[in-house]
Amino acid sequence: MQRRKFLKLGGASVASAALGTGLINWAPRAEAAVINKTYYITAGTMIMPDGVSVYLQGFSDSSSTLTVPGSSIVCQEGDTLNISVVNRLTKTHNFVIAGLRTGDPAKTNDAPLASTGNIAPGATGSISLNLLKGMAGTYMFYDNVTPYNRYMGLHGAIGIMPSGAPQQLYAGSPAFVHQLFWVFNDIDPRLNSAVQTGGAIPTSLTPRYFTINGLTSIPPRAVGNGDPNRDAMANLRTMLQGGIGDRTLIRMINAGPASHAVHTHGNHMEWLTNNGTVRPAVWKKDILYLRNNLGKNDAIFPFELPPDAYPAVRSGHYPMHLHDEMTQTAGGGSYLFGAMTEIIFI
Repeated sequence: MQRRKFLKLGGASVASAALGTGLINWAPRAEAAVINKTYYITAGTMIMPDGVSVYLQGFSDSSSTLTVPGSSIVCQEGDTLNISVVNRLTKTHNFVIAGLRTGDPAKTNDAPLASTGNIAPGATGSISLNLLKGMAGTYMFYDNVTPYNRYMGLHGAIGIMPSGAPQQLYAGSPAFVHQLFWVFNDIDPRLNSAVQTGGAIPTSLTPRYFTINGLTSIPPRAVGNGDPNRDAMANLRTMLQGGIGDRTLIRMINAGPASHAVHTHGNHMEWLTNNGTVRPAVWKKDILYLRNNLGKNDAIFPFELPPDAYPAVRSGHYPMHLHDEMTQTAGGGSYLFGAMTEIIFI
């Protein structure tokens, strides 16, 4: 299932890495790999659930499509990660990785953030990173030339696995079987319109649309319900599904201006990290606070028998939704058109 690709406008080379925002089966490697990825900064429009067309920009997989968020990369310590970014737009952009610095990760104050530097219109920027021991974790990449380019869709995620610790987020963490990215964003169409037309940028934002991996949920009988290209509840790269024991690491990042409360039904999550810091103890939580503006959490959904079901059940459908109620709407009131997806025990 391909993740959503928006308006066509009219490459990547990867060795031993996983790409995309879908359910990933990671196979640890004994040898380091060289991973090459190319993004294209493009623009286009997306039709919101209430029919409003919104202009977006993204780190896309080709020069002729718009991909929001940019496709994710999973690699491991010891790898060399080479990223090229081609700017197809008419203004300067860049590509930075929040929390990931060049050089020795133990000397984070002595090195700048990993970045391509500014990329002029029509130009290509690049970055090459040696993923050293201690760099394992979840990272957001984005454009910070302006304070708002990230909200426009110019963001994505990278997961770095530890070497020598198969199927663990860090040495000694609980193990998992699969992993999944949930990338959240909020859209205020006034901002997007101003960027598109060159108008005055709003001094404050009031999001009216809330997305997970670039999609919104679409309820039954609404146009687009069940369409994996439109409906986050039906998209295989966003849905969380597995059988009993299919423990899944969820890498959650928040590109948007609003903080969220991520709530899973069916099982509590095992909370491993908070904003990049390993927690001193693994707590079981059904709601995790996800800070705005680069916030991130890592948690495992254990796919255990749902504890409150009687009689016991091994299969079923449950929601993942946000407990900040506005995020479950679109356009200021259309209910169940927000940042929501489905959890399926199969």
